[in-house]
Amino acid sequence: MKWFIFALAMLISLPALAVQPDEILDDPALEARAREVGKDLRCLVCQNQSIDDSDADLARDLRVLVRERIVAGDTNQEVIDYVVSRYGDFVLLNPPFKLKTYALWFGPAALVLFGIFAAFMFFRNKNVAAAPDGRAQSLSEAEKKKLAQLLDEDKS
Repeated sequence: MKWFIFALAMLISLPALAVQPDEILDDPALEARAREVGKDLRCLVCQNQSIDDSDADLARDLRVLVRERIVAGDTNQEVIDYVVSRYGDFVLLNPPFKLKTYALWFGPAALVLFGIFAAFMFFRNKNVAAAPDGRAQSLSEAEKKKLAQLLDEDKS
């Protein structure tokens, strides 16, 4: 029984390839090249999957385009360059590090840092009762006595 659960878990963890049988090239070497190129290209609809893993119509169109270019004799880099020229660097799962792609590289880290800063400011301001001039307030002697009386009454 344990081996069955293990085998099922292994099947679930495998990537779901969305390549349809009618897209597969007859030549295994060309198909291997198409898969290699496809794993480096991002599905523009799903945005976090390669075109080989996505079921989106645009991903299918890109898979067909890649295979057409490979059959036409393009090298892998020529196919990638062609797709990038049509869709921009965002179509690459690993975009190049240049001025246009700084947002892709630094955006997630900037959002996390902003969230940490915002949480810090929220909790810092929540814990400090501020006077109108911005300084922290403390209890006066009369307030301390009143508080002590209330606490004593509560205990009895």
